[in-house]
Amino acid sequence: MKFAVITDVHGNAQALEAVLAEIDAAGDVSHIYCLGDMIAIGHETNRVLELLFGRSDVSMITGNHDEAVLALAAGREYPRSHLHVLAHHQWIADNMDAEFIEKLENLPRVIREEFGGHRVLFTHYHMENRKVEAPISDDPFSQIVEPELGNAEKMFSGHDESLICFGHHHPRHFFRNDRTIYLNPGALGCNHKPEAPYAIIEAKDEGFAVEIKQAAYDNKAFLEAYDKLQVPERDFILRIFHGGQSSAALKRQ
Repeated sequence: MKFAVITDVHGNAQALEAVLAEIDAAGDVSHIYCLGDMIAIGHETNRVLELLFGRSDVSMITGNHDEAVLALAAGREYPRSHLHVLAHHQWIADNMDAEFIEKLENLPRVIREEFGGHRVLFTHYHMENRKVEAPISDDPFSQIVEPELGNAEKMFSGHDESLICFGHHHPRHFFRNDRTIYLNPGALGCNHKPEAPYAIIEAKDEGFAVEIKQAAYDNKAFLEAYDKLQVPERDFILRIFHGGQSSAALKRQ
């Protein structure tokens, strides 16, 4: 069987639609695992959540941005580590349809599966066991490390799954040793060019075969909407998370 892994959609519905279209066209993907940070940074919150919650073949977990926005929506303590995007998160919370708040609140942080005797961990990023139930205000996710095999092995040293899928750090991670594949296909919704990465994984008797793909899409309207909607922190977001792309920059090309 085959399943897909997507992560860090970050409110980019156009990128998500492009990926879902490719997955559906392939016709042989049984399930999709979405590894958190569905919302924030991008501004298409409700459309992204409508697309994901509207499917019966998607399993989701929460990421730090999802949980930070939920903390604001519920009046819980907000993580101090995210204060630089507080205004942006508040804007996302204020404009999110109320029906999605409860749905996001009910999502787990971790999913564990087994395919043909091979175990898989799906998580937004590494968390120490003692922090798995900690609120987002306690910053339960581990410090980001550079993408390399040694760092992945050290970070997930307490795990013995055959496949560990995660997100959070936006660059691609794809490493393996003789026991484990460590996979982060890259942030679907944040890129310096109009391409959305995702992974297709085939479960075989001997283990897993991984293929990382890129769905191309037109991101002009998405970028233009940052100014039209007056998205808080948009200059910072476009510079850091979209490689300095903007509607004005696209017009100069």
